[in-house]
Amino acid sequence: MTLKKLLLATTAMAMVGALAAPAMAQTTLRLVSKDLLTTNPDDMKEIEAIEAALKAQGTDVDIQTIDLPGGTSAYVDALGVMLLSGDIPDIIYFQGGDQKMAEQGILEDLTPHIEASQHVKAALWPHNVDRLANYPYLIYIYPPRAPQPVIRTDWLEKLGLQAPTTVEEYEALFQAIHDADLDGDGTAGNTLGLTGFGNTGELDSIFNQAFGVTGTWMKNADGQWVNSRVTDAEKAKIEFYARLAEKGLFDKEYVTNTFDVKEDKFYTGKAGVVFGSSPEVIDIYAGKMRQAHPGEDISLTLLPVPSGPGGQGLAAVDVSKESRGWAISSLSEHKEEAFKVLDFMASKEGQDIDRMGFEGTQYTKDASGAVTFTDAISTWYARFFNSANWTPPTPLLSPTAQAALDTIKADFTADNAFVWPAEFAADVDATEQVYRSWVAKFITGEAGLDQWDAFVAEYNAAGGERMAEHARTVLGE
Repeated sequence: MTLKKLLLATTAMAMVGALAAPAMAQTTLRLVSKDLLTTNPDDMKEIEAIEAALKAQGTDVDIQTIDLPGGTSAYVDALGVMLLSGDIPDIIYFQGGDQKMAEQGILEDLTPHIEASQHVKAALWPHNVDRLANYPYLIYIYPPRAPQPVIRTDWLEKLGLQAPTTVEEYEALFQAIHDADLDGDGTAGNTLGLTGFGNTGELDSIFNQAFGVTGTWMKNADGQWVNSRVTDAEKAKIEFYARLAEKGLFDKEYVTNTFDVKEDKFYTGKAGVVFGSSPEVIDIYAGKMRQAHPGEDISLTLLPVPSGPGGQGLAAVDVSKESRGWAISSLSEHKEEAFKVLDFMASKEGQDIDRMGFEGTQYTKDASGAVTFTDAISTWYARFFNSANWTPPTPLLSPTAQAALDTIKADFTADNAFVWPAEFAADVDATEQVYRSWVAKFITGEAGLDQWDAFVAEYNAAGGERMAEHARTVLGE
């Protein structure tokens, strides 16, 4: 018996027991999200505002939030245990682990709900549309994550350089940062041009297309689809990263850096350039930089996407599915009400709450209705969505962050990645580990690029060749 059948049987028994109960005008919805906790007053204030707004529209709901451990990994683990035990909330935020639940049939196909929606359909970003067509169980209305690099404006001015527009100019900028004494500690040569954390995903965001890495799958010299990670274009890109690291321009500690260590190196002047994962994060970096240097008027400059031997553009966006987002239980007795919550959050009224917070705290209004944000807006964050069709009454983003968003809007390219069948899970994990391990060895100097063929052989043996064979059946000629 599948998990869905078992849970349906349990639900049917509960419904029989509930028949004798008097009808309730109010609908109780259970919701779980790592960013909505009963212990956070701001979270509960937003939930209460959502309930009040929906009630005014004729939908009376009591949204009961479920607390799970904080932190992505702990949340994912705890959510998986809860769902597998048969405890399925009406509205569920996933940040991994959703595909297993979809395969068990306990996640609702959102397509008909979105087609009939008042607000969600119009709020979608282009990649949302593609992802929902491929995997209709998760919705995450946000611009695609496209990390972009920033530098302190005063540092760029001190160097006397223009913002780099080519791969070669980026290398020259990193070298100039390294050679100067921009942090004022009296020692030149001890500042990294660029730092990162975890893996090279941030760098890939602007350097993939420059080196000709156009997507997850590319054709080799024989005209066959192969993973881009084993192509000559990828090799040229990794060789560039390795050269930067060898010259002391890129942080060799990137593998062990956490995101906060990366940021600290930027704020303290140990690194000149850092990538912001989103426009909002870029503004957070600017605020933290000013906090780290009180009394100084410091702003950030967004650096452009460079051209290179392979072309120019932000990395192709995976549209096979959402990697995170909101789902509705297919077992819920209140699917319509559950979707009304999500639909409201995509509306102007919902976005005003979710993006701006509350009047008197995060913003004020004058007699004319003009909005002014307070310092409290710096700690406010959206719990649900960033609708593509919502415009704030006064700019929420700095000009630098807005420029990053404009680049994302103008430079969207869909990737050709697809959702892997369950039987390929081990291959996907194994090849990912092989790739990340070899890239780290190339960049730190533990391995030379003359060992590229050894990497390719290990990658293919770990499942890469089997995956490529399947990809050819999906992608065709």
